[in-house]
Amino acid sequence: MPTRLRALVAVLCAALLGALVPAATAHPESRTVQGGRLDWGIKTSFQRYITGPVAHGSYALTGGAATVGGSGFRFHSANGTYDGDTGSFHATFSGGVHFVGHRQDDGSYQLDLTLGNPTVSIAGGAGTLSVDVMSRAKDTGAVTTSRQVPFASLSLDGVDMRGGGTSVVLNNLPATLTAQGARSFAGYYTAGTALDPVSLSADVRQPQRKATKSPATESPKPRKTEKATKGTGLVDGAVDWGVRRTFREYVTGDIARGEWTLSSGASDGGALFRFPGGRGEFEDGDLTATFRGAVRFTGDHGLDLRLSGVRVTVEDGEGTLHADVTSPDHTGRKVPLVTFTAKNLTTRAGLATVTEATAKLTAQGARAFGGMYPAGTAMDPVSLAVALTDTAELPALPDLGSAPTSTPPASPSPAAASPLPVARATGTDDGGTSPVLPLSLAAGSLLVLAGAAALLVRWRRAGKVATDTPHNH
Repeated sequence: MPTRLRALVAVLCAALLGALVPAATAHPESRTVQGGRLDWGIKTSFQRYITGPVAHGSYALTGGAATVGGSGFRFHSANGTYDGDTGSFHATFSGGVHFVGHRQDDGSYQLDLTLGNPTVSIAGGAGTLSVDVMSRAKDTGAVTTSRQVPFASLSLDGVDMRGGGTSVVLNNLPATLTAQGARSFAGYYTAGTALDPVSLSADVRQPQRKATKSPATESPKPRKTEKATKGTGLVDGAVDWGVRRTFREYVTGDIARGEWTLSSGASDGGALFRFPGGRGEFEDGDLTATFRGAVRFTGDHGLDLRLSGVRVTVEDGEGTLHADVTSPDHTGRKVPLVTFTAKNLTTRAGLATVTEATAKLTAQGARAFGGMYPAGTAMDPVSLAVALTDTAELPALPDLGSAPTSTPPASPSPAAASPLPVARATGTDDGGTSPVLPLSLAAGSLLVLAGAAALLVRWRRAGKVATDTPHNH
């Protein structure tokens, strides 16, 4: 082939390969995990033991954890990283569960265990579930607190964690108690004991590529100044309250077979409802504030309860949550539903907060619930935040992430066809492990290749004709 033709074909092929290679060799970068849920019952038989006739105990949810299904706990707000190239995954979820049982004469409990902030770490085909633990020893009563104890080993048989996409889903991963977990469990179970399976879904954010600006054109960002409002008027505020866990379970359970609906700006945080838009006055630890939003519970057996017009007052460290109540049996305005301790209504960086204050049902609240609960019943804790300056930020709601789909658009693993553990990285992703050349680029590249091939054929034919034709000298 003549030198000029070889050079032309080389240039065309290089152009084609330059278009193909970047897509074919692309790998997912390490991405941020933000938002999601982890469902785990810890050990169902342990729950039954706690609430049964032997331990005579109970459990309470902390940090926005919720119940799900018959015996599961839902932890929220996943935060971590995922590398679709290697399949490594690390995410911490928020919330906790506090178990108590075997009440003693002094009012303490022989069994006292709190598990919180579960973290799932997966690397090299091995998985571990770690938790923050506070436990009381059975024999000595000594209380120990440990952070991120490797509590359970997770089986990943048949699961390929590699892939791209916008979410990672793991279903029913078998969990086994570790030696460290057994010690944290106060010796109630031995290492190797099967725990409840773990399921999770987590949202994956694509890497953010920052646009670069030249120093000459980049304008400085204006600095925010903390501007106090006139007097003690509130800039914003929110109150978080789940009413009562067992009431929510009753509403959606087999008896009432109902639901709740939110309106007028109220938000669902999984285990709590947020009533936003706080307006009112705050001075020297005392507060009077109103909030937007409504929640309505409906179901069988005449269940129809609507709470709206939420109002909170705090005076001398004692808080009261009021609401307008509408039901077939009781209707009232500004009904004091629960009281809560607000001695810790502290102010920092322009924000006054009370976090998970213990709440008790009032006599008026008992009537609002149709006598389902007597006055003095422990209700869900109340969390309150009011902004006193225009730069103060309210605490974020629990982030449950995107609801996992039952039939994902794509799966990186053949295990997705299995009814047992499933790993999925779903959604569109430009950096996936199975890249597809864009149609326009593919078509253009094929045309380039076809043109090069046609030119080569024509040149060879011309050369053959020149060879077969006698030369006249």
